[in-house]
Amino acid sequence: MLQQTRVAQGTSYYLSFEKHFPTIFDLANASEEKVLKLWQGLGYYSRARNLHFTAKHIVNNLNGEFPNTYKELVKLKGVGDYTASAIASISFNEQQAVVDGNVYRVLARYYGVDLPINSTEGIKYFKKLATEVMHTSNIRDYNQGIMEFGALQCSPKKPNCNTCPLSSSCVALEKNLVSTLPIKLKKTKIKKRNFNYLVVVDAVGNTMLQQRKGKGIWQNLYEFPLLEDEVNETNIKELYAKVLPKVEVKSFTLYNKDAIVHKLSHQHLYTHFWILHTNAILEDGIAFSELKKYPVPVLIADYIKTL
Repeated sequence: MLQQTRVAQGTSYYLSFEKHFPTIFDLANASEEKVLKLWQGLGYYSRARNLHFTAKHIVNNLNGEFPNTYKELVKLKGVGDYTASAIASISFNEQQAVVDGNVYRVLARYYGVDLPINSTEGIKYFKKLATEVMHTSNIRDYNQGIMEFGALQCSPKKPNCNTCPLSSSCVALEKNLVSTLPIKLKKTKIKKRNFNYLVVVDAVGNTMLQQRKGKGIWQNLYEFPLLEDEVNETNIKELYAKVLPKVEVKSFTLYNKDAIVHKLSHQHLYTHFWILHTNAILEDGIAFSELKKYPVPVLIADYIKTL
């Protein structure tokens, strides 16, 4: 949960998971739909699927015993070097250096390293450097300490170098590089996508959801039928049939004139909701009051709250 997520945001989700799944056996035996529903709103849903997969792996293949070494931890799905190092060192006192965003920043500034932290060469270099300088006699406190030091003292923007206990030997401060280090390669260009959700309302007031499949965003979550295209109040009458060929629509209403822009890490979703009324009765219709039971992206959840 804490991969890409602050503790303050993740705490309530952790407590909820602890309540619903008090043991790894409970989590392993749960349906993926339940796991995704409890995760709803936390984002990066592949983490939830990896968590569920790993729980089943530990129960079915490791007799329910959680691995206690870096070598075995890093084999788990969804567990990379940082997570494995953190668990191995903090939980099991293994000599493993953690390297997260905070540690990259501290090491890059203190030693004046200008290698991009998200390059293959940079990742290897900083891991080696972190291992060389780590405090081996108390690895638990050291790892937590250097991460906390980066978060509170050597912060990303406007760090207070005047009060820093390492200021006298910090290369970045000496060479006026604090604001430029660490260096990161440019991010992937943001992709713009046009999402048009078709909220069908049938003769008895029911609607429909579809489950997202494939390897794209929100895998296995539910959503209203999606038309990804440039849509307006004229062409909607023709384009909707691409998605709903068997539904005869009598009226179309645009819910939001201005697009809702939902920002993901590498794409921005310009979203409109359309209300489509039909005189037919949907074969697998869902009452609007039942929608809250389904795991949906937060974009859909926010819309459902307005109904």
